[in-house]
Amino acid sequence: MKIETNKTFHLTYCTNIHPGEEWIKVFANLKQYIPDLKARLAPDKPFGIGLRLADVATRELLQGNALADFQSWLTELDLYVFTLNGFPYGGFHSQVVKDRVYAPDWSKQERLDYTLRLVNILAELLPDSMEGSISTLPLSYKPWFKGNQISQQTVTSIASLHIAQVVAEMVRIRTNTEKLLHLDLEPEPDGLIENAAEVIEYFKTHLLPIGGSYLAEHLGIPLKAAEALLRDHVRICYDTCHFAVAYEEPASVFQQFQAAGIQIGKVQISAALQVNIPTDTEQRRHLRERLLPFAESTYLHQVIARDRTGQIHHYPDLKDALPYLEQTTACEWRIHFHVPIFIRDYQLIQSTQDDIVTVLELLHSKNVSNHLEIETYTWEVLPQQMKLDLLASIEREYEWVLKWGLGTQYL
Repeated sequence: MKIETNKTFHLTYCTNIHPGEEWIKVFANLKQYIPDLKARLAPDKPFGIGLRLADVATRELLQGNALADFQSWLTELDLYVFTLNGFPYGGFHSQVVKDRVYAPDWSKQERLDYTLRLVNILAELLPDSMEGSISTLPLSYKPWFKGNQISQQTVTSIASLHIAQVVAEMVRIRTNTEKLLHLDLEPEPDGLIENAAEVIEYFKTHLLPIGGSYLAEHLGIPLKAAEALLRDHVRICYDTCHFAVAYEEPASVFQQFQAAGIQIGKVQISAALQVNIPTDTEQRRHLRERLLPFAESTYLHQVIARDRTGQIHHYPDLKDALPYLEQTTACEWRIHFHVPIFIRDYQLIQSTQDDIVTVLELLHSKNVSNHLEIETYTWEVLPQQMKLDLLASIEREYEWVLKWGLGTQYL
């Protein structure tokens, strides 16, 4: 939906919360949930969709009249698509995903081809005079290259070349249609780029020199002009859960990116688990029991622990961290588990909801991004006592953002 404050924002939720990879299932989910949400939240106004398309759905949507039929449905119901989630390539529900969510990574031709299909789909669906964003993985998964720096560098270089090819297609579309699309890299714990410092280093040492050389030659333009195109079409997806897990302060990250000439293309609104570690052993055992239901087998739930001196320690998954809870010297854990954003306290556990509020407040005062996407995708795997009616839960997430985050009337 379109929100008017002192700035204009587009707010949506990511449809990756709904199971289904084939287009027929994706479309069925949209028909089941979107009309009711629009009726409750924006009955007389256009309602935006944050569309997640798996690889198979992109292929099916580009066959026959599928895309035209979808566009007709959007027009009929006063809906619009302005952002896509291109992070998960394949299955994302009711199966073990874990580190497979990073495959194929950006060094693979399959990732490039898939993303080019997303670009062409969004170019067709995006309304005129509106930017389009596509979030994607942070190049690859760092533990795959543990101890092999040469392999990591090779993957990063190939990824940069592939991303530049996506930018070339976006430049072509912009020239022909005046529609501006951008690819938004999404840092997260254990991603090949996982924090602000690594993002800035990646742009400086790989994307701009490698991607710039490719674009300059491919488009026949000066290197500086090619680098400017990369900065315009490659941005960052700032996921509030991911940056909170990394203990990064939003204002500092925004300032660092601005100083480096890196734009934020989309803000994903999501909350992580935040755990204060008690000193008492018995309380720690009780806390471990409280955390066990969150150590589920579908998704990665990376943990970053911090001690009182500020030193941090990474665990690749919550199941790997829990055996160390009773002995840890950390005073706090933050866990990559997207929990409902409208709840702050979970009995001995909290969420990083405060970081969301901080980010939304900053958006009012800084020219950062106007694409906002609620991304709580874990409804299916939440502990039983936290599961609520899905439609009502999505509605509550919107209402929380509108009331507590943006604090304004929307259009």
